[in-house]
Amino acid sequence: MRSMRNKLKPWCFSLVLALPFGMSAQKDAPIVLTNPSFEDLPKMGETPAGWYNCGKAGETPPDVQPGGWTVAKPANHGQTYLGLVVRDNETWEGVGQRLPRPVESGQCYEFSLDLCRAELYLSVSRVTGEDVNYAVPARVRIWGGMGYCDARELLAETSIITNTRWLTYNFRFTPKGNYTYLMIEAYYKTPILFPTNGNVLVDNASAIKPVPCNPDKMPDAKKPPLAAKAPPKISPTAPRVTTAPKVDTPSRKPEPKPAVAKIERKVMKTGKIYRLERLYFDANKYEIKPESEPELTSLYDFLVNNPDVVIEVGGHTNNAMWPNEAFAEELSTNRAKAVANWLVGKGVGNDRVQYKGYGWKYPIQPNTTPEGKKKNQRVEVKVLTMNG
Repeated sequence: MRSMRNKLKPWCFSLVLALPFGMSAQKDAPIVLTNPSFEDLPKMGETPAGWYNCGKAGETPPDVQPGGWTVAKPANHGQTYLGLVVRDNETWEGVGQRLPRPVESGQCYEFSLDLCRAELYLSVSRVTGEDVNYAVPARVRIWGGMGYCDARELLAETSIITNTRWLTYNFRFTPKGNYTYLMIEAYYKTPILFPTNGNVLVDNASAIKPVPCNPDKMPDAKKPPLAAKAPPKISPTAPRVTTAPKVDTPSRKPEPKPAVAKIERKVMKTGKIYRLERLYFDANKYEIKPESEPELTSLYDFLVNNPDVVIEVGGHTNNAMWPNEAFAEELSTNRAKAVANWLVGKGVGNDRVQYKGYGWKYPIQPNTTPEGKKKNQRVEVKVLTMNG
């Protein structure tokens, strides 16, 4: 008996040693949601599989779209997506689910959703009883809690979603408590002067990824992007931009170029796109080069001077890496993310800076010449919303 006990001791000791390592690996692993693409049979008034209705009692649940209430927009991922509405009787819709493991207090996380607004979402007004279009822009709020619909802590929220094409909205949050449930809900533009009828479409929820709590560092980068220096003295003027991109340059410092017209607030509008001319990366890399700082500082000044503006940073490549489309999308996404993280590191709210990679899908010049390829390899800034 003593001999058998002695043989078991090393195994028990090894098991005890292995437990902390296993727990640490689990803590660093992404938290994967159930049915993150909201896939189900299209149906009105019934939540997608894996999600729980968190709307007010007596109101219809959210919808699996497209196909209901005249909503016809194709899904951005998979075949279906979630439709949420806010109503003129002060009710709104949401869904929740239990997480496979809790988000933890003090840990930083990244999370994203593909969001847009339907131009047509016809239903009945709860106040007048007449058919109306639920098309007023609304926002999305993300809650952590201890039950399916427990709005214990607001983890993140978007600006007003005016875009009618799918965009990826990225969130970074640090819970103050440990929460085993996540809720996603639509909500009104605030402050609320009066309740409105609006909608938000939701698709392609990412895993909730634990990340370092340093916003200046890209969590998935091999080395941090350009370190943020102390904010410069804010200029009363808007930044300067040009329309000719210059990317993937040699390591030598580029020759100076003449300045062009300023961006003026009075001529800005939602959807306007500006290209960042003096933004530099090495070929097939996404670490921002030091000589890019003046261009990024100009963009930072602009956002500080226009606190109501929300932008999307869009990355684009040429087709030089054909047929590796996945690499093109990854590279363009990481370049856009590097710019977004630089701005957030300087103090711009992460709810004001979205990013998305488009790969080689939207060339501005034919990819048949070196000059055309050079112009297509670019990073752009698009004005998503203004005036709240």
